[in-house]
Amino acid sequence: MTSSAPAPLVFTQEELDKLGRTADALSAYIGKPVLAELIDAQETGFEWVIFGIPLGKDETDEDGVNVAIGGKKARILGNKGGLTVGKNDIYECEFLWAIQLSDLEGIRFIKVDHEGEEIAWSLEIEGVLPFQLDEPEPAPDDEEDDDAQDDAFHVQPDDPKKLH
Repeated sequence: MTSSAPAPLVFTQEELDKLGRTADALSAYIGKPVLAELIDAQETGFEWVIFGIPLGKDETDEDGVNVAIGGKKARILGNKGGLTVGKNDIYECEFLWAIQLSDLEGIRFIKVDHEGEEIAWSLEIEGVLPFQLDEPEPAPDDEEDDDAQDDAFHVQPDDPKKLH
């Protein structure tokens, strides 16, 4: 009887989309590009995504952790914060956090901070993301409410108090 190695843990396309949108939302929120790179499961048996802010050429982050994001086989998620990332471009970045997959019971996602500490665990990806990314349901269009709101803004010409 032969035993096969367990299948590597990989993100779904929907999860990858949310991770990319998170990088985009962070870029907009902080006003700097935020890169998110998907790291293959070959070495660890699980995929993970690293988030970082590219540093300028003469810039260093002495208080934080610096990481390299990009390179020939890099898979950058999202819109790259407005950067044009070439196939061979590698960016020295300030490490923000990483999200890795887990096979622990009841835990699919683990968020790791810049010190390597596990800071959040969740079965759902939203539990480790800094933003709520789902679109809210639009309010139902109720014609009666629209008519009531329209009436509230009408000024009756025969009431002089409402004109001043």
